Amino acid sequence: MEENSGIPINDNDCLKLEPKSKACPRPKPGEAAGGCAFDGAQITLLPISDAAHLVHGPAACIANSWESRGSHSSGPRLSAYGFGTSLSEQDIIFGAEKKLTRSIEYIAERFKPPAIFVYSTCVTALIGEDLDTVCADVSARLGISVIPVNSPGFVGSKNLGNRLAGESLIQYVIGRTEPERISAYDINLIGEYNIAGEMWDIERLLNRVGISIMSRITGDGRFNEIGHAHRAKVNMVVCSRALLGLAKRMEQTYHIPYFEGSFYGAKETSYSLRQMAYLLNDRDLERRVDRLIKREEARLAIELRPYRQILKGKKAVLYTGGVKSWSVISALKELGIKVVGVGTNKSTAEDINRIEDRVGEDVDYIAEGGAKSIIKAVKDRKADLMIAGGRNMYVALKEQIPFVDINQERHTAYAGYDGLLRLAKQITFAINHPVWEMVERPAPWDVGGDR
Repeated sequence: MEENSGIPINDNDCLKLEPKSKACPRPKPGEAAGGCAFDGAQITLLPISDAAHLVHGPAACIANSWESRGSHSSGPRLSAYGFGTSLSEQDIIFGAEKKLTRSIEYIAERFKPPAIFVYSTCVTALIGEDLDTVCADVSARLGISVIPVNSPGFVGSKNLGNRLAGESLIQYVIGRTEPERISAYDINLIGEYNIAGEMWDIERLLNRVGISIMSRITGDGRFNEIGHAHRAKVNMVVCSRALLGLAKRMEQTYHIPYFEGSFYGAKETSYSLRQMAYLLNDRDLERRVDRLIKREEARLAIELRPYRQILKGKKAVLYTGGVKSWSVISALKELGIKVVGVGTNKSTAEDINRIEDRVGEDVDYIAEGGAKSIIKAVKDRKADLMIAGGRNMYVALKEQIPFVDINQERHTAYAGYDGLLRLAKQITFAINHPVWEMVERPAPWDVGGDR
């Protein structure tokens, strides 16, 4: 036993512990608020649009995140169906493995998908449903991939669910199929979920220099396409908090190099393109990328000029997570906006280091979630704008703070060079909206006179 493990072996050991020592960490009530592990697994896997996604649990779990994401599909829509076993009290008492088997058989017969992802929930994990065995038996009998996703909500946060979903992909999907063609410029995008169609903007940009996407993991993804991700030459990890472990496993197993990058902001986009070309080790590709970057940055400088004049010197509080916690800072700085507060509760240590590199110490780090902390940062720093997820929108409006939605529920794509232009427009419209002048005026009945 390690000296400082804090885990007693017997009663005598307990007496030797310091008063402040704890035997083991205890779960905190509400720790999964803002997204549990089950929710995180669905965020990662639901964008695989031609697969069926079956929730083994109560009806409330099915409705938890159904159609609440902005992930778009260019083809199949099977993943939009809300499949679930909808457990009753009797199912919980007597077990529901037979009900799960019948549900899988029905989906396979009725929809004939290439795969069915089966998600455990808090209830089914607590009553001991053997998800792995049921999925293996039905898969062997029906000849279809039935994949267990063991991510009940109580095991941890949404980010843990993302990683558990990545484990399911590496264990049951990646390496199981072969592509029809292979080129020297095939890459995988990992942790990009095609929010508001951002994947399509990225793909068009890559195609202009001859880079092709082998597997989309998982935005606008297809099950068989993800199966041959092991044949790509480079992995780009877009959201490191979610699926960095998947990239590391693929590097160990298939010797595919990876890097962490972003497409938010012109500088981050240019860096990612250059890093791809470098890892693909093709000098001609590097020249094509340099020419594309030069053209796009010159065009963007002209088109952003009127927005930069308006936004220069404005202050913003950014409350998001993962890759956006630092990459959107770069995009805002390019627009002349100073970030005076940033959320870190969903960021890795590496993300926080990147934040510090971009904003320094003169910023409020919002480590704990909640509208109260965000509003305090806005007021203390006299910020002109709040950039956060949709759940904070109404708080901002009540406090008369201009607001821009940056999270996964949004309907505007902000990735790439064109995405930065869209972000500039949205922020300008939010700050200059005439409603802010109207709410500052006294009400007619307060100033007297005719209404």
